[in-house]
Amino acid sequence: MEPSGGCLSGPSNHNLNPAGDWGHWEVSDKVRLCRFLCYGSEGDVYTAAEDSHLDMAQAGALLSMLQDGRGIETVNEIRRFAQDGRSVTLDPSIFALALCSQHSEVTTKRAAFKAVKDVCRDPAHLFSFIQYKKELKQDMKCGIWGRALRKAVSDWYNGQDALSLAAVVTRCKQRGGWSHQDILRLSHTKPADEAIALISKYVAKGWKEVQVAYGDKKNTEEVVKVLSYLEVVEKVKHSCDETEVINLIEEHKLEREQLLTDHLKSKLVWRVLLKEMAIQSVLPILGKMTAKKVLEPGGAETQALCARIQTEAALKNEEMHPFSILLASEHYKRGQGYQGKTKWAADSHILKALDVAFYTSFLNVDPVGKSFVVAVDVSTSLSSVVPGTSISTAVAAAVITMVFARTEIGTHVLAYSEGALELCCVSADMTLAQTTDELVKIPGGSTDCTLPITWAIENGKAVDVFIILTNNPMWTFTASPVLTLRKHRQKSGCNSKLVMCGLTSVGHTIADTEDRGLLSICGFDLGAFSVIRNLAQDLL
Repeated sequence: MEPSGGCLSGPSNHNLNPAGDWGHWEVSDKVRLCRFLCYGSEGDVYTAAEDSHLDMAQAGALLSMLQDGRGIETVNEIRRFAQDGRSVTLDPSIFALALCSQHSEVTTKRAAFKAVKDVCRDPAHLFSFIQYKKELKQDMKCGIWGRALRKAVSDWYNGQDALSLAAVVTRCKQRGGWSHQDILRLSHTKPADEAIALISKYVAKGWKEVQVAYGDKKNTEEVVKVLSYLEVVEKVKHSCDETEVINLIEEHKLEREQLLTDHLKSKLVWRVLLKEMAIQSVLPILGKMTAKKVLEPGGAETQALCARIQTEAALKNEEMHPFSILLASEHYKRGQGYQGKTKWAADSHILKALDVAFYTSFLNVDPVGKSFVVAVDVSTSLSSVVPGTSISTAVAAAVITMVFARTEIGTHVLAYSEGALELCCVSADMTLAQTTDELVKIPGGSTDCTLPITWAIENGKAVDVFIILTNNPMWTFTASPVLTLRKHRQKSGCNSKLVMCGLTSVGHTIADTEDRGLLSICGFDLGAFSVIRNLAQDLL
């Protein structure tokens, strides 16, 4: 077979099953834990945009590893997933860490609390950690506010830069029923220095008490800076003067979470906020800003925003992904929200800027370094859209294909249906429209995911990951997908994986195979790219 950069020449990289069949890649507790940390389920199905509540029933592998004395290994994996950005969302990692911190084994508990500052990077994460511990208290029959938790919370606050801490406690004041005031009180936090003590007093007692305590005192330079910042926050909270609010925002880089609701009724206030707002925060509200005339055709603010979202450096700094930009562009083009009555006339200059940003952002996608086959079986039906988006499944398949074709050397793209299969030419200079046309040249029909694997076997292609993209509600197989994949593994020497993406589906799955290399994706979102990446790198 043709060599592949990601393939190995023999079976040594496989986890053998007891029978020694290296074509079968078994699912271990460690794999199930990693799946849970990545997307909140130990199973082999990732459902896009799913927001399910986590509990102990979903964490069987984690509990099994703890019972087997593998607590330190578990905590280290939680930390790695959180720090390396491997997870679709941090919630499962935070839940897992909370569970480890309640474990009876001392070294595991100690390691979990030590990892809090690494996993819980902002107040919302810390609040979630505390809430999960509270919920687990019922099942674990143990308290939460022991000495270890009080120390972990104290270390979280004391480990922050004072000015940064002042900013975060005034931006994210409470979440999920917890506030900084609650946590500081319950943890009995002892401030590490005078600046942290000042912030603690501000949170617990309010600005007036701070003025009394520090107003006439000889303060350090750091305390003076924090005092000045908190004074600005208090000033803007009580100001009804639009000009004053705008000046305070510009001078001190205040954010919308630090303003009053009445302030956000002003077009001028929004225009100032948009200047410094992160691109990823601006994109979801483009329609609202256009509807409220904050962004007007030809206006200076519109021109400045368009220039910024096209800038390669700005897109790189925020690691903007082309799929995110396409979602925002298609939603903005739609001219109305999914809920409510807000409507707008899409600005052509903004649409053009989003188009430029879309193609520029492909530079932000880091290659996995594996060989891929992307096989597409989609119809061009306008009613076929990816759930929760304004994107047709044909366009979604095109952008997914472009991501792999542009970033992974030697990616093969196939269009197929009803037994017909054709190799497609998707080059880096092709537009989204051209790619879409190329992928739908074979009319959609029943989907047989074994055809691309059979094509690779017959043509001597050593492939690391097969990605099947379809909007077909009915799947048919001429042979077992599992057995066909194992046949390719045996012939190629690759740890080949198969990802089946039902772009419109809430239930496209293969029967439980207990094979680590198979994964189903229902729908599609930005998180699905992380899932595929983790699977390709043997992290799931």
